[in-house]
This record gives sequence, C-alpha cells and structure tokens, in this order.
Amino acid sequence: MNRRILIGYQLAIGLSDTMTGALLITAPEFTLALMRLRAPADALVYISFIGSFVLSVGLSCLYGAYVMMRRGSPCKLEIVWLLTAITRAGVVIFVLAQILAHTLEAGWFTVAVTDGACVLFQAIGLRKGWLAYVAR
Repeated sequence: MNRRILIGYQLAIGLSDTMTGALLITAPEFTLALMRLRAPADALVYISFIGSFVLSVGLSCLYGAYVMMRRGSPCKLEIVWLLTAITRAGVVIFVLAQILAHTLEAGWFTVAVTDGACVLFQAIGLRKGWLAYVAR
C-alpha cells in the first residue's frame, strides 16, 4: 500500500472523528442536525458523553498519522489500528442492532457504514502488513 495513501487515510479519519467528537461535546444538537439526525432534548448530555469517545478515537488516529509522518515504528501504528478498529466494530454492532430494534432512526446507518468501512480497511491492512511501508 502506498505510504501517501495511508497517511491521507489516517489524517482524514483522524480529523473527521476529532472534529465530530469536539462538536458532539460542545454542540450536540447542532452536530446531529449536520448529520441529519435527531435526539430527544434530554438525551443531548449523553450525546456529548459519546462525543468524548469519538474525540478520543480521532485523536488516536491523528497520533497514528504523526507516527507515520515521522516514519516511526509500524508496531505503534498497528496498535492504533487494532484498537480503533475494535472500537469502531463495537459501534457498528450497536448501531445496527438499535436500527433493527427501531430505537435508532435509519439515518444512523451512515455511521455504521462509515465505521464499518474503516474496520474493513484496517483489518485488511493489518492482515496484509501494509503498515510495514510507513517505516521506509
């Protein structure tokens, strides 16, 4: 896998999750509106709480980008990919289950698809050893 593509991927997901998490913490109703989603007013504090987890995944991904750009240890990046993929897989399972149970609206499917795509990409990359290229 091309090093530039890996760095671009890492920066894109890191910036996306970091910004989304920060917005969910500070302006949950506005952020959900941007995502074309709704939540009851009494649930917004919990959406902000979830934002802290989204922010932490984003910052982890940005750390991974930093490691890549410094041509650091692929082992560090593998840990970032493994742990963020596990977190995202949990999100995918939860969101899909809640959509099927009709407790989350269908619009949340985009969250499951996005996180699922990241899990798939990272799982393939880990399996094929893509991260060995970042040290070169």
